[in-house]
Amino acid sequence: MIDPHVHLRDGAERAKETLEHGLGVAWRAGLDGVFEMPNTDPPLTGWYAICRRIDDADRAIGRLGIGIFHGVWAGLTTDPSQIEDVVRSWAELRPRVVGLKLFAGPSTGALGVTGLEAQRAVWTRLAELGYDGVVAVHCEKESLFARLPDGSVDWDPAQPSSWAGARPPEAEIASVADQLALSAEAGFQGTVHVAHVSVPGALEAIVRARAAGRRVTCGLTPHHALLSAVDMDRPDGMLLKTNPPLRPVGVPGLMLEALLAGGIDWVESDHAPHTLADKREGFASGIPVLPFWPRFMRMLREQGMEPDRLVRVTHEAACEALDVAVEDSGREPDPDLEREYPFDPFADSLTPDARSPR
Repeated sequence: MIDPHVHLRDGAERAKETLEHGLGVAWRAGLDGVFEMPNTDPPLTGWYAICRRIDDADRAIGRLGIGIFHGVWAGLTTDPSQIEDVVRSWAELRPRVVGLKLFAGPSTGALGVTGLEAQRAVWTRLAELGYDGVVAVHCEKESLFARLPDGSVDWDPAQPSSWAGARPPEAEIASVADQLALSAEAGFQGTVHVAHVSVPGALEAIVRARAAGRRVTCGLTPHHALLSAVDMDRPDGMLLKTNPPLRPVGVPGLMLEALLAGGIDWVESDHAPHTLADKREGFASGIPVLPFWPRFMRMLREQGMEPDRLVRVTHEAACEALDVAVEDSGREPDPDLEREYPFDPFADSLTPDARSPR
């Protein structure tokens, strides 16, 4: 199995997790490969930072004595020379650099390219450079967020589920439409991957683009398939704050149905651990998901997903789209993964302990 979308920590973020711990948990969960997103600290937006991250991961893998494949997505900014640098990094460091990531909306870190003209410039530059790999896009249109008169996002931490209304489905749907239109307008010849698709309207736009001959893929997270915004109204519901937000009741079931029916290319976790203080006091977005892989695979089998289809959405589709060869070992996961992080977002009752994350 492969997890094509993880946020690993280390360095300045090692209070949240270390590279060694995250890679070790992934291996114990049965994963043979993980592809890391670039909004690390420092961000993976240039040759030196990418090479250093790969070296750090290799050392961690060596210490653990495991055979997991570690790949990275290189981050895109609006700087034309920076875009050239990461395209060169992808060309020369493949398969360790699996593709490029565009944050077409604000997220954890400072890599958001939120303006339409700035996004157009990125797609145009990629086309000029002849980049024909995959660009994974975080699609949320910031101009459609709910705002207060002072310009801040309109939500109430005392009512965590209000986060779902602050960054509504319309923001994701509009951003997907924008990225498909801008990439086509620029003459981009690669694959557009819509990360963590969470609403049917966005999936419908993807299906239309595919029907028109576009190279477009999408991934679904376990939390957008199983959890809804009302879960944030449980005690300690702030722990479930994510980007994009959990969606209204009924929507996750539709997304799970789409995965089972073959409309979604692959499963991706968007694993993003934080400390309890980050979540409860800093209102950070992101949840730990790596330990949930074995349970989610069991659930998909119980829902009737055939073995060949399960391999497709957990391994083959990502390897094909990214042109990366990762051996599928078929290892059995370690059953003792339940307490690797301060809380389990998929627990029936959110009663986290106060252990410090490793």
